[in-house]
Amino acid sequence: MKKKTTIYDIATKLNITAATVSRALNDSELISKKTKKMVLEAADELSYFKNRHALALKSGRTNQVGLVVPFINRHFFSNIIMGVEEELYPKGYQVMIFQSNESERKEKDIIEALLQNQVDGVLISVSKTTRIKDHFNKIIDNNLPLIFFDRKADIENSSCVETDDVLGGKIATQHLIDQGCSQIAYVTVDLNLNIYTNRFKGYKESLKYNGIDFRKELVFQANSDIASGRKVARQILSSDANIDAIFCSSDYIALGVMQELKEQNVSIPDDVAVVGFSNEPFTELLDLTLTSIEQSPYEMGKSAARVFLDQMNSKNANIEHAIKLKPKLCIRDSSLKNNRTMHK
Repeated sequence: MKKKTTIYDIATKLNITAATVSRALNDSELISKKTKKMVLEAADELSYFKNRHALALKSGRTNQVGLVVPFINRHFFSNIIMGVEEELYPKGYQVMIFQSNESERKEKDIIEALLQNQVDGVLISVSKTTRIKDHFNKIIDNNLPLIFFDRKADIENSSCVETDDVLGGKIATQHLIDQGCSQIAYVTVDLNLNIYTNRFKGYKESLKYNGIDFRKELVFQANSDIASGRKVARQILSSDANIDAIFCSSDYIALGVMQELKEQNVSIPDDVAVVGFSNEPFTELLDLTLTSIEQSPYEMGKSAARVFLDQMNSKNANIEHAIKLKPKLCIRDSSLKNNRTMHK
């Protein structure tokens, strides 16, 4: 195996001191532009890489940030990643991206690896299976910024950037009520996650505001995927619930619901109106387009990155920020009972 290049190898090649090489690589004002150029060219020629752990010992920073998402291949999370990178890369930070695959065990292992690699902070959307939160406290104990986005855990001295999911639940339900619906089924995912708890809360608050009784039998649970949407639609149709609308806390559930309703010859939206949540790209590409709630993931990523930068520039790395992004209702064919030409 080839030995790693060190600053001493560069110094030998150029017949200068290792101290001069080190200062040149760190852009010291004590070194001339000509020498810096010469050192950088030699470093490139010899395939030299800076030792980030040595840099961390010297400066207290590695300029690396951990970013953890449940899934990389979901449009929502890939846009968050884009927003984070576009904000941090120009500031000299490298973003280390990991996916937990909704596994608490894997999430803990990732946090442990990030801490061992001495990252400057962690941005994370919590796995839906996470129940014990000790690994998050380790980040805080190391005096590192911890920023949750979308999904969060209640950890003291952490920050969070999220959609106002209560408001999202309200405006989605209100839209269905405005379309003349009063028997609105609600399909949720795991109520241990803040996003689904808050959407459910918004649903109930909107019913109450409009004088419609909340009925527990109209609440169903599913996983956030198409197959679960189809399954829950069969449950709803075979139940005694005489529904005229279905509000799904995920677009993937809503897509499965619509597929099953169509197969069962249920007219959308005349018999049953459908609304989803997240505004995935496919929602406006379907033959019957899907009404959904836009969460602005790209802006969420940029906001989370800005919070990190604020905390890095602060004397207190664990100062708390709480940012809520306003959701937007994107009205399409699946919910328009009253006016088929009305779109926002």
